[in-house]
Amino acid sequence: MKALVYHGPGTKAWEDVPDPVLQDPTDAIVKVETTTICGTDLHILKGDVPAVTDGRILGHEGVGVVTEVGEACTKVKVGDRVIISCISKCMECDYCKEGLTSHCQTLGGIGWIFGHLIDGTQAEYVRVPFADNGLIPLPDGVTAEQGAMLSDILPTGFEIGVQYGAVKEGDVVAVIGAGPVGLASVMTAASAGAAKVIAVDGNKFRLEAARDFGATDTIEAGPEALEQLRAMGRGGAGVDVAIEAVGIPETFTTCLDAIRPGGRVANVGVHGAPVSFPIERDWINNITITTGLVNATTTEQLLGDITAGKIAPEKFVTHRFTFDQWEEAYDTFSRAADEHALKVIVTA
Repeated sequence: MKALVYHGPGTKAWEDVPDPVLQDPTDAIVKVETTTICGTDLHILKGDVPAVTDGRILGHEGVGVVTEVGEACTKVKVGDRVIISCISKCMECDYCKEGLTSHCQTLGGIGWIFGHLIDGTQAEYVRVPFADNGLIPLPDGVTAEQGAMLSDILPTGFEIGVQYGAVKEGDVVAVIGAGPVGLASVMTAASAGAAKVIAVDGNKFRLEAARDFGATDTIEAGPEALEQLRAMGRGGAGVDVAIEAVGIPETFTTCLDAIRPGGRVANVGVHGAPVSFPIERDWINNITITTGLVNATTTEQLLGDITAGKIAPEKFVTHRFTFDQWEEAYDTFSRAADEHALKVIVTA
């Protein structure tokens, strides 16, 4: 088969590789129809994820058709059209039973293994461990493009932003960073009942997109942004929840400064540098800070929201490519701000 293979920082190639085979009775093989590129893939290509070694097939999102199943599979069957979850999970270890599937112990302490510790989904076929748990049937009426957004981006924004931030009816929520994961938090915070969802970004295209995703207000990043944010909170004291969706020290600091006493900061962004926490100031403020890797346990709930018309994940897709256009797809996504790209779709 053909697959997109990582060959060290800055190097990848669409090349011939052996077809995947069943290795365990709980495995399935899926023919990939639709996949996408994640910001994590760009981090890998920069050399930021040393666990990814030369020869690894990239990608951890997608929709496809099951072509083979192991003898222990009881749910998935050949011919099923499925969403491939970015998190693999045994559902038998203590972490999985607690709902912390992102740290499945059976798989070496982390559930994110596609395109990381095992071969991923940017390929014609992929082997899926614990297929009964990691493959979600794609319902009639839900498109492959919508389904691909449920592999990672929407569950991440919802679980680590909205759920971890404990967004509730009537809350004022600020989302700092209106890239794809920030927009996922905007979309799901609005559907969760937030009274006000404020998107903050330095890119005017993304701020315009945020309105379409459910933001009630937008603020252009700059010297006045923090004052504007705090003024939009209850009594001008700050927002109830600030969702950090960038991953740099400045935006984390903005979130801390923007919340009211008793407020919550939900960190979704991937940080590559240390951040400061002014505990000498904030020990008295009864605040909560959360972090996390997506568990991808809300996919079925989000599917229900799609069919009920509460969310529309197809809005993420701004560019479309085919499997013979990987260079163009990566180039476009790597220059997302200039290209007005949110998510790119790549199809067989």
